Amino acid sequence: MLAIIGYAIIIVMMFLILKDKALPATCFVFLPIIGAVIAGFSITDISGFVSKGVGTTWATAILFVFSILYFGIMNYAGLFDKLVDYLLKVAGNNVTMILLATAIIAIIGHIDGATTSTYLITIPVMLPIFKKMKLRPTVLLLIVSSATGVMNLVPWGGPTIRAATAIGQDATQLWVSMIPMQVFGIVCTLSLAVYFSFVEKKRLAKAGEAGIVVDLSKDSGRIEETDLSMKRPKLLWFNLLLTIIIIVLLVKNIFPAYAVFMFGMLIAIAVNYPDLKMQQTIIHDLAGGSIGLVVTLIGAGVFLGIFVNTGMIDAMSQVLIHLLPGSLQKYLHLIIGALGAPMGMIMGPDPYYYGVLPLISETVARFGVTPDQVAHAMLIGENVALAVSPCVPTTFLAMGLAGVELKDHIKFSFKWLWGISILMLVFAVLFNII
Repeated sequence: MLAIIGYAIIIVMMFLILKDKALPATCFVFLPIIGAVIAGFSITDISGFVSKGVGTTWATAILFVFSILYFGIMNYAGLFDKLVDYLLKVAGNNVTMILLATAIIAIIGHIDGATTSTYLITIPVMLPIFKKMKLRPTVLLLIVSSATGVMNLVPWGGPTIRAATAIGQDATQLWVSMIPMQVFGIVCTLSLAVYFSFVEKKRLAKAGEAGIVVDLSKDSGRIEETDLSMKRPKLLWFNLLLTIIIIVLLVKNIFPAYAVFMFGMLIAIAVNYPDLKMQQTIIHDLAGGSIGLVVTLIGAGVFLGIFVNTGMIDAMSQVLIHLLPGSLQKYLHLIIGALGAPMGMIMGPDPYYYGVLPLISETVARFGVTPDQVAHAMLIGENVALAVSPCVPTTFLAMGLAGVELKDHIKFSFKWLWGISILMLVFAVLFNII
């Protein structure tokens, strides 16, 4: 009975989310409660389940809010501007360097784990250069997508927070063990940029358009999204040092990640913008982008609290165990990891992590596979293919900025992104990360 109710909840949840019939948070809160009532649990029981579940998500919600605020302040202050300008200067008219610069700018731009800022930093800067050099915008979108997907493994990124929440583990600890795999993914992204530089040069030579000269100092296309008065060039070294300290503290795990970003953000805003009214304005402007995921995270706490404490996850895993051949059961997390790109593209991140991950984790637990290993396997595919998913709103932002249709983006990019995810999965298995 519990298994039937659990699977029914996931099916209905996926339908409502994919069809844009309800917010993810709405599904996470109301569907499990309805299921628990049908299963015969009392209001008192359900209240206890909800409290336990929300208690596992509040820390990640705080982490997300303060990390968005911190990196937003760094963007306002212009921490990354000099590096972006330098990369464009070094690139010159070399197609390989231009594509590598695109990848590096996107990688650095996605340190904040926010796809919106990555697209706004990278695509408007590079698209005019691509057009003048007769390079295809689909290539630009592919490289930015790959960089975004690989970098999105950071613990303040949405998918890693979701995965950590789903298994009840600290997001930073989950990320630290994935760093070698992430570095390998960055190498893959840079290699992809080099490969497509040769593809584009060959295509241009065939079309008789090779050798175009562009003055990148005039045609970089850089658009200052922030008021120049917000820039703090004199505080560049302070901001850089503060950011390095924060990253070191996160890796060392000396303090909780949310506390690191909380203190870092307060220091950053006080030093860069001492005026109280300006501080309030900045917080108001930046916080809006984090509210949606915070609401979803709290809702996910309700979902997980009910699914775990009612025994639904256990019942559902038993059904799955009996359906799969015995020889494949212990490899289920690897199978799902290999299929993570198409699954993530179709399902979107919320059902994938909050619905599927706990189920897979429970199924393979009897074979000694730990929840963090399951999370690692499932994070790879979904993350790398993040930017081709029509279930992710920022995908349409990227396509709008690049002027590329969804079908063209998926047709051109998906196979490459899926291939990188498979390579990262193989790397993780060979080096015992999974």
